[in-house]
Amino acid sequence: MYISARERQILEILLTKNDEMTVKDLADQLGVSARTVHRDLKNVEDILKEYELWLQKKSGVGVQIAGEPNKVHELEMFLINLFRTEYTPDERQTIILCELLESKGPVKLVGLANDLNVTIATVSADLTKLEERLHTSGLSLIRKRGYGVEIEGEEGAKRRAMRHLISEYLDESDILSFARENIQKRSTQHINSISERLLGLVEKQKLVTVEKIVESIIQELPFAIADSAYIGLVVHLALAVERIQKGEGITINQAYLDNQFDSKEYKFAEKIVAELEQVFKIQIPQAEVAYITMHLKGAKLRHDNEYIAEDSSYQVAIKTRSLIEFVGKQIGLDLSGNRSLFEGLVVHLKPAIYRIKQKMGISNPLLDKIKQDYPELFSMVKEAVRQTFHEFDVPDEEIGYLVMHFGAVLLGVKDIGNVKALVICSSGIGTSKMLVTRLQKEFPELKQVKNVSVMEFKKMETDEYSLIISTIPIVDSELDYILVSPILNKEEIERVRSYINEQIMVKSSEKDFKVAFRDRESKKPAATLIKELSIIQEYAHAIETILKDFKLEELHSVQTTKEILDYAVNELFERNKITNIESVIEAVIEREKLGGLGIPETKMALFHTRTRHVLEPCFSIYTVATPIEVAGMDGSSMEMKSFILMLSPEDASERVLEVLSYLSTLFIESEENISVFQSSDQNRIEALLSGRFDQFFDEKLKELRSV
Repeated sequence: MYISARERQILEILLTKNDEMTVKDLADQLGVSARTVHRDLKNVEDILKEYELWLQKKSGVGVQIAGEPNKVHELEMFLINLFRTEYTPDERQTIILCELLESKGPVKLVGLANDLNVTIATVSADLTKLEERLHTSGLSLIRKRGYGVEIEGEEGAKRRAMRHLISEYLDESDILSFARENIQKRSTQHINSISERLLGLVEKQKLVTVEKIVESIIQELPFAIADSAYIGLVVHLALAVERIQKGEGITINQAYLDNQFDSKEYKFAEKIVAELEQVFKIQIPQAEVAYITMHLKGAKLRHDNEYIAEDSSYQVAIKTRSLIEFVGKQIGLDLSGNRSLFEGLVVHLKPAIYRIKQKMGISNPLLDKIKQDYPELFSMVKEAVRQTFHEFDVPDEEIGYLVMHFGAVLLGVKDIGNVKALVICSSGIGTSKMLVTRLQKEFPELKQVKNVSVMEFKKMETDEYSLIISTIPIVDSELDYILVSPILNKEEIERVRSYINEQIMVKSSEKDFKVAFRDRESKKPAATLIKELSIIQEYAHAIETILKDFKLEELHSVQTTKEILDYAVNELFERNKITNIESVIEAVIEREKLGGLGIPETKMALFHTRTRHVLEPCFSIYTVATPIEVAGMDGSSMEMKSFILMLSPEDASERVLEVLSYLSTLFIESEENISVFQSSDQNRIEALLSGRFDQFFDEKLKELRSV
């Protein structure tokens, strides 16, 4: 029986659906017209008859394969083992690319044509299209008559191309440890040629072994990493082992290598390498350790409460403010006061900028869907990124994730109801937030929705959640959950709604009835309440200290920032805020040596440090009549009129650092804020601080009470 590539695709799509699917949805998924799908469905019906199955059609609803389950299974097995005499152009090009990346020398066009059952002219046309894809990866094609075709480029670029192929075409559950058993099962049977070719780039058992090693070491990291980055690291390491075993080495800039030795990520990279060397009996060069370090640095999932004034985070925060303002103007909304959007973008952009600088690349499986569903927003965000990050070439994949963040805000959130839900996502923070927002918009009863990565989920107790929604298959879990796409289509919305109505609402109403009318005892353990009160007290004390001791002073005779610093620190010593004048001054100066402290596009500079000689949080502003030249955070020279000093104890708690982090972002949150802080008007500054800290404290109370 002859089945065309598109007929096979239609059958595979319909077999994965439990409900009807419209012809338009099929056409969109296949990238053809509805008329073409209607024509192909006639042939599909003939194929189904061979298996005593039929196409069930419902006017205005869609089509669905119907018949006995055992017959459906027979058809599935036939498709799995079907020798494909015809590939789609995309499949052909992927197979050719795999062949060229694996080959150490030139490949003959006639051999490729025979493998794919097409003409040499078709292969030649596919190669022309592949040249465009390879160019973006820093690779090129060598094509000579009588010689064949070969990929030319650095080993690092070849590995990036392999990683991109694997992440683009293989389901993430094939790589994550959740599906480890599934990989081993599937490796014994024939799947489709594309998956086999891609997994041929890395031996499947090798992938499993590498994943086990990474999982054991990654638990020791002092920071969390996004699942997508975790997958990228596993694939990178598996490819590295495979290529080293084949004698393919990688090179790296020596200056970059020298700068990595003292980083904590390098130490973890060495641990991973030691395990890989022992298991695979190979010698891994130092350049590979540096590449692993690069992946770990690009994989950090920064926490929302990170101390933004530290390191380069503040520079990212400044760029983020500009990005939000630009997009806000484009869509006609003031987004500058949206704290969740600001923090989410800062968290995403810090590692993203690192990845872009190192040309690491990132996969975004939702990119096509985002472009299709949010074309205008995508275009606006892309232009905003081009204007804001003009020094970088930001790929569409990264733009797609940023669109997710803005999309989450624009969808809006209704905050009522009390059903507790857990959302498991693997594509990053932006995806998670957008899905959570979409869920809350569609289902107002989902007031408490927590989004976690797969790595976090593995360590969690899930008994308290009435509803679990996942964007990836949880293969080895017995949990009752709903599998959805991050975009959440209409079919999935109906499935979630049905589940809530049938499984949750009845149970919740029964429980709520008992608590409300029959039992007035608190269900919250005393220890939990005590912990909450302690956290609230920490927030309150930090805010109180900052507001009570805030000082704005104009200095007339100073000419350098060192003079201002000497004056300020001596004054703090007299007020018993610090214990050692010289040590605090030295700590601030050392921080200044790491990079400029002037806030770009303002007349302010933020001098800050954390040291054991500071007893409690300190915040003050000193203004000067004559501007002083300082180095800006962006590397340029600028004039400063407001010297902001912010000090923190070295052992400050997470809550204290969160308050200081919040304070540091207020300086650049909006043009209005900048104007107030540069006004030399203590009443205006105190009014702004009081209002924003009141809002911050209220939000923290709500967060704690909703847990």
